[in-house]
This record gives sequence, structure tokens and C-alpha cells, in this order.
Amino acid sequence: MIKNVIFDYDGVLVDSEYLIAKSLSQYLAKRKIIFTEKEFFELAGNKTVEIISILSDKFEIEDQELFYKDIMLISKDLYSNKLKTVIGVEGFLKKTDHRRLIGSNNTKPRILDGLNKLSLNHFFKENDVFAFDMVGKPKPDPAIYLQAIESSNINLNETVIIEDSSIGIQAGVAAGIKVIGITAGSHWYEGRSNKELYASGAYEVVNNYDDMLLLISKL
Repeated sequence: MIKNVIFDYDGVLVDSEYLIAKSLSQYLAKRKIIFTEKEFFELAGNKTVEIISILSDKFEIEDQELFYKDIMLISKDLYSNKLKTVIGVEGFLKKTDHRRLIGSNNTKPRILDGLNKLSLNHFFKENDVFAFDMVGKPKPDPAIYLQAIESSNINLNETVIIEDSSIGIQAGVAAGIKVIGITAGSHWYEGRSNKELYASGAYEVVNNYDDMLLLISKL
């Protein structure tokens, strides 16, 4: 029986991946570089600074620090005005009484701010939010999930992780936890294959939270 659910944040709780994609697309377009949001989605799950590094190499952008600062400014504005929850997640949270944790490549202050902004904060205790800035090692390293397990004293056999990216699934599997993939976020556009999630070790992949609820109830 599942008693604990660890959620990734971006793309699982909040539909934010497309906002970063839009930020990058806008920034690069001003420099006459064509970079589609769909191209970004192939990089989703990585920390933004890592994506900046990859794109800087690809497009020969020399000042990565300035690139990063500009993207943060653009995305901050989008986050303030357009951040929303992933479809169905609020209903899922209301219908379940598992212990809920978060394990994310984002930073804890930004996660807490987003939870407050979208009125999800009452579903999660602050001490049950685990983030990159707490461990210093991003996914696919399992450090974030291992920290969550150690700090929370939870039974692995009674726990599942919900992830939306290959690197997140790899991190969860490496931590010894069953991982379920979800493709409900906007970055999982119609026609995008979920095979990458299975290839990374997902126990199962669902495309909405109604199916997630049904699956977890059977575990």
C-alpha cells in the first residue's frame, strides 16, 4: 500500500516547463536564432543553468552568465503572470491523503513561492520540500531523493515518485524508489512519445491525474 508520494515540481505540480521554453525562445529570437519550444522540451528536467550551458555551446554564445541573468529576468515575469498548476493535480491532491513530499531540481525558495502563488502550500509541509540547493547535486544524481528519504524516515516499499522527465526518473530509480511518469504538462505536446520515460526506468507512465489516482490505489 502506498503511503508516501514524492512529487517532482516543474512539469508535475506546476506547468512551468513551457515558461522556460518561451523565455529561451524569446531571448534567442532577439539574436536571430531559431529555437523552438519543442526543441527545448527535449532538454526539460535539467537545471536551467545546465540548459544555458548546452545552448551556449550550440549557438556559440560567449557570455553564459549574462545569458542566464537575462533568462531569469524574462522567466520571472512569465512566472509572475502565467504560472499555473498542471491539469488535474489539485483534484488528485484533494482526493488523496498520502504523505506528500517534493523532490526538485529547482530551489526551495522558488518552490515555496510557487506553491503559495497557486494555493498549493496547504498540501505540503515546508519541511517536506527537498530541492537542489539543499544537496548541491542535481538529478539524475539521486541525492535529492536520498535526502528526502533519510530526512523523512519513510519506507521505500510504501513510496512512489511522480516524475515527468527522463533525468528525474533516473534519479528516482537510482534512489531505489518506484517511479511513475506523467505526461500531463504542456511540454508533453500531442505526438511526443513517452518511450523515453519507460527507457529511463519508469514503472508505468500515465497521461493524466485521474489515471495516476487509479494506478496508485492499486499499488
